[in-house]
Amino acid sequence: MANVLKKRIGVHVGTAGGAWTAVERAVAAGANTFQIFSSSPRMWKAAPVKAADAAKMRDLRVKLDVGPVAIHASYLINLCSQTESVRTSSEAAFRGEVERALALGAEYLVLHPGSWKGLTREEGLRLAAESIEKAIDGLPWQGKDFKILIENTAGAEFSLGGKLEQVAELVERLKACAPVGVCLDTCHVHVAGYDLVSPDGYIETMMVVGDTVGFEAVKVWHCNDAKAAMGSKLDRHEHIGEGTIGAEAFRRLLHDQRFGHAVFIAETPVDAPGDEARNVGVLRALSAG
Repeated sequence: MANVLKKRIGVHVGTAGGAWTAVERAVAAGANTFQIFSSSPRMWKAAPVKAADAAKMRDLRVKLDVGPVAIHASYLINLCSQTESVRTSSEAAFRGEVERALALGAEYLVLHPGSWKGLTREEGLRLAAESIEKAIDGLPWQGKDFKILIENTAGAEFSLGGKLEQVAELVERLKACAPVGVCLDTCHVHVAGYDLVSPDGYIETMMVVGDTVGFEAVKVWHCNDAKAAMGSKLDRHEHIGEGTIGAEAFRRLLHDQRFGHAVFIAETPVDAPGDEARNVGVLRALSAG
């Protein structure tokens, strides 16, 4: 994209009226990057992307200098489920997600690794990697500006990715077969027990990031304050600066040159009209000050 030195700050937006409308919604919120769902996140079946919608999205992105674009995969997908039928459905759904992401020209597809309940963590990692490899087999992603981003999770029991070491392990297993990177969520990091709030804690947490997933692999930060306490494992997002993380931690993150290549996308609540723009504005102000 043009003007690559301009910090990319965005928000998750809706697609009512066609996927291309997300570009206009993002710009209206003051964003120059955004995230969408490519279909309902709570339904297995999804319609293919309309070629006209994809073309219009590409044209608008160039015209308005908006990107990169992230798509968040369906919440139903569980690629490390102990139940074969769930894994099979998840593989088909994830393949559809990749197909739609490629059709829309999205650079990133964000995926929660899933739940390994009923298995061991090692079995969960193995199944997740195998299921992703199976799902993308034969798809035309080679040569495209596209990556699957494994997102860290809030640390609930049996949830794969609560520890950054698990994210790193899954990424390492996928490197041979998939274009892969990392998405880190501030709320998830915080409630999983990593300290972003105190200056010393931030330094220690970033040492863990560097030693596990690596800074360069982090392509997207989901910027969400948290309603719950650090280490609570409760994934409840709050407006930037109004939760238990606080504005100063986001300022520190936005100014961290080790993530100068990354984009910052809010998934904050929409409690009232204008909330998307308000949270983008707070992040923009923190990145400038």
